[in-house]
This record gives sequence, structure tokens and C-alpha cells, in this order.
Amino acid sequence: MVRKFQKSDLELVMEIWLSGNEDAHPFISKEYWKSNFESVQEQLLEAEVYVFEADEVIKGFIGMQGNYIAGIFVKREFRRAGIGRQLLNYVKAGHSDLTLHVYQKNKAAVEFYRREGFCIISEEIESDTKEVTETMSWRQA
Repeated sequence: MVRKFQKSDLELVMEIWLSGNEDAHPFISKEYWKSNFESVQEQLLEAEVYVFEADEVIKGFIGMQGNYIAGIFVKREFRRAGIGRQLLNYVKAGHSDLTLHVYQKNKAAVEFYRREGFCIISEEIESDTKEVTETMSWRQA
């Protein structure tokens, strides 16, 4: 079930965020993610966040800033079970268009978003990591 994030979810959500970034982005130093942990935690408390919870376990979450998807993260042992799609469909139901950034080297994420109807509209080099990010967009048909 998808539900609104509660402050009591913060520790688990941040664990999922950190391990998810380290798993999905082996081309970026783990120290980069650790050094951004506190600022992301602060931003998370200000963002619109939804968690996927089943059997009283948070299995993933999606962070939104308006129509921008700041990220979808699913706990390692629950990946490839449709949780990311359920989270994405939940926010699609409330938006007519969405955008996001994804690292070009994160091929699994790029393909996931393409399957879900997103298309690449631009790319740029991220200043912090020097990695290519693609901006992807989705519009309700």
C-alpha cells in the first residue's frame, strides 16, 4: 500500500536512500552519497514523499517536488517486484506531467522510466559528479 510519509519513517527511508544510491551508482564514490546524507534528510522532510508499505515494512518510497520526481528507491530485497511501478503510478494519478533526472550510466533506471512512458528531453553534465544526467519527461495521454 502507498501512503504519505510520516516523520517516524525517516530513519528507514534514509537507509533505503543511501543503499539504493550506492547500489545504482557504482560509478560515483560512496563518500559522495554519505556527504550528502544530512542535506537530503533535511530536504526529505520538506518534500512530498510517499512510502510503499506491506506487512508493516517500508519497502520503498518516492520523493516529489511539485511535478519533479526527486527519486524512487526500493529496498534491495524487494526490487523487481513492481513496487517502483506502483509508486510511480500513484503519483502519475495526481499529475498530468512529470520530469526527473537520471544518470545516463544507470541503464536500469533509464529503461524503467522508458517502459513507463518517459522520454529523454535533454542531457547535461552534473557539476558535482561530472556524470551525464538525462532529463526525462512524461505527459498524461
